[in-house]
Amino acid sequence: MEIQLSNKASNITPSITLAITAKLNQMIKEGRTVYGFGAGEPDFDTPEYINTGAIEAINKGFTRYTAAEGTLELRNAICSKLKRDNNLDYKPNEIVVSSGAKHSLSNAFAAILNPQDEVIVPIPYWVSYTEIIKLNDGVPVLVHTKKENNFKITKEELLDAITEKTKVILLNTPNNPTGSIYSKEELQDIADIAVEKNLLVVSDEIYEKLIYDGRKHISIAELGEDIKQLTIIINGMSKAYAMTGWRLGYSAANEKITKAMSSIQSHAVSHPSSITQYASTVALNGPQDDVLNMVKEFEKRRNYMYERLNSMPGLHCIKPEGAFYVYVDISEYIGKKMCDTEIQTSMDFSYILLEKCNIAVIPGSAFGTDNFMRLSYATSMETIIVGLDKLEEFLQKNSK
Repeated sequence: MEIQLSNKASNITPSITLAITAKLNQMIKEGRTVYGFGAGEPDFDTPEYINTGAIEAINKGFTRYTAAEGTLELRNAICSKLKRDNNLDYKPNEIVVSSGAKHSLSNAFAAILNPQDEVIVPIPYWVSYTEIIKLNDGVPVLVHTKKENNFKITKEELLDAITEKTKVILLNTPNNPTGSIYSKEELQDIADIAVEKNLLVVSDEIYEKLIYDGRKHISIAELGEDIKQLTIIINGMSKAYAMTGWRLGYSAANEKITKAMSSIQSHAVSHPSSITQYASTVALNGPQDDVLNMVKEFEKRRNYMYERLNSMPGLHCIKPEGAFYVYVDISEYIGKKMCDTEIQTSMDFSYILLEKCNIAVIPGSAFGTDNFMRLSYATSMETIIVGLDKLEEFLQKNSK
């Protein structure tokens, strides 16, 4: 019997990190110590007051269905957060709460894309963007950005990428994997083009709270009512509140888009967990000290990792301004032999680091740039210090 899959399913690209993940799991089973720099989640526990909120929800019996778009209490809390942090005025009927920011992205693209609509995606990009776009009948238009511009799309690059089929510009600031942040001036250039050409902007701001050196996050929706009406803000609880497993994301957009997203969600998953929604309301309305303390620790780790990596033979990286990743240029090693293996791709480089020195990183090919690797500093300082010691020792032996 032959089973025919949908074209959508057949066209989705499997994760290129599966081989590394499989190898990593096997090494752990064998009892080997692995220094993991691949984590896309904070290594901190969820703050206790949020956990207490979830327990309170269970004890109260807050375990039944909620509105598809999320509880009114949580949507009000999100509106308050947007006003407090971003000076943005949204009403509860312009908010949709979903099962994670990834789910919010899926809802957004399902609501706005028709077959063959083009979405401009700057490279490097988070691995799931292109696949979510394709699953919703869109066409990702990949635009290479330059290292000298901190991997941010410029006005000229954006204009060159726009065609009569362009429907959406996708932004991610702070960026995964580079840690770059768009300035107000850079966002204004993009906003002017979007308004002039009537293009929607999907703005993924999930790392908004994780910003360093006294910088301030700016949402493109802050730059005027016209661009606000064209923008779908994507955010969530995972990164700032160490709530990755709780699965709570949200979007803010004009009511027409929000209604469509809510309707789509109602048929797909009904709504996010009632308990998670209750706890997230507590998180947004409660003290933010835990978030600030986490950011201070991440900044300390970032400074150490950036200095160490840039001092190693053959490695180069820009200093990340946000998120918790360092994107490292490994192009000096491409085409060379290491441990009798010719390094042809970032996957080869990542695999040999795992095999020879128990260091797990994510190859740059996962993000659209094959001469890079991504290291996360969402891990303990001890792991960072020992892991980078081993990395430096390995590179010194194999870079001659």
